[in-house]
Amino acid sequence: QVHFVESGGGLVQPGGSLRLSCAGPEFTSDYFTIGWFRPAPGKEREAVSCLSREDGSTYYVDSVKGRFTISRDNAKSTLYLQMNSLKPEDTAVYYCATSYISLDYPCVAAYFGSWGQGTQVTVSS
Repeated sequence: QVHFVESGGGLVQPGGSLRLSCAGPEFTSDYFTIGWFRPAPGKEREAVSCLSREDGSTYYVDSVKGRFTISRDNAKSTLYLQMNSLKPEDTAVYYCATSYISLDYPCVAAYFGSWGQGTQVTVSS
C-alpha cells in the first residue's frame, strides 16, 4: 500500500535550493502531525521538520532552522519542504510520514508511521 510519494529531490550545489513534495492518500486521513525525516548518525531517522494539523505549529531540527520551511497545500493534498542554502551535510533520503501524536510531544520517528518511499537529495559541487 502506497501511503505517500515524495518527489523533488536531486543533485544541487552547495548554497542551492530544492522544494520537496509529499502527496498520497494518507494526506487526507486522520492524524495530528505530519513531518519530514532523514537518516542520521546513531538514529534510524531524525525529524527534519514537523507540522501540526491542529494549529499549524512547526518544529525544525536546529541544523535546518532559518533554511528550511515546511508547508502544506490542502487543496492539492500536498506537503512541501522548501530547502534553501543547502549544505553537503543535508545530503540524505528524505521521507514524509504522519503521526497520531500531537506536536505538543517531541517530534520523533518512533511516533510516526505510513512512511513514503523517500526522495534522494544530494548536495555536492
